[in-house]
Amino acid sequence: MTKKQTAHEAVLRLKNRYPGAVCSLNADNPFELLISVRLSAQCTDARVNLITPELFSKYKTLEDYASADVTDVENIIRSCGFFRQKARDIIGMAQMILNEYGGVIPDSVEELTRLPGVGRKTANLIAGDVYKMPGAVVADTHYIRISNRLGLVSTRDPFKVEKETRPLLPPEESNDFCHRCVLFGREICSARNPKCGICPLNDICKEYKENNKVK
Repeated sequence: MTKKQTAHEAVLRLKNRYPGAVCSLNADNPFELLISVRLSAQCTDARVNLITPELFSKYKTLEDYASADVTDVENIIRSCGFFRQKARDIIGMAQMILNEYGGVIPDSVEELTRLPGVGRKTANLIAGDVYKMPGAVVADTHYIRISNRLGLVSTRDPFKVEKETRPLLPPEESNDFCHRCVLFGREICSARNPKCGICPLNDICKEYKENNKVK
């Protein structure tokens, strides 16, 4: 199989296994999702979902965040790690969206990455989840690991993984596929001790075939 054929087959199989492809972060609006994704860096989604209810109940609008006291935000998000930088980024994002984008979160990866603390992973997630942009590829740790194991790429660099896998995926499926890779990575294709014996992708997985000498 070619890389493109492998990618399309993986898309179909994971779509069948995980029909509900949704982000595991809880948020009621685009800016809350942006905050949650920023908080999730070096932190589990489960931890973020424990932190954000207090934050979201206290700060409800962009204006609230833009004028927030950074120490107060730090205290609320303290348990998620790197909380001081994240607090500054949250306030800075709100201020920039208000001052430069008229209160509307930008809809392109290029503009999104201008916001404080927003990298390509976060930008692609917002572009895909909020604006339904075809071809959005969220190169998080699960997606990078699975793409390498399947043989779609041979690099751990997030930007290279994003760039190299985008043309392999159906554009309308790429964002959901990335969400499904998170679910698949947690359930079966974990970093340590993956459950290869029951994996629905093992017959198209380059690493499985090499490890088990399957032709």
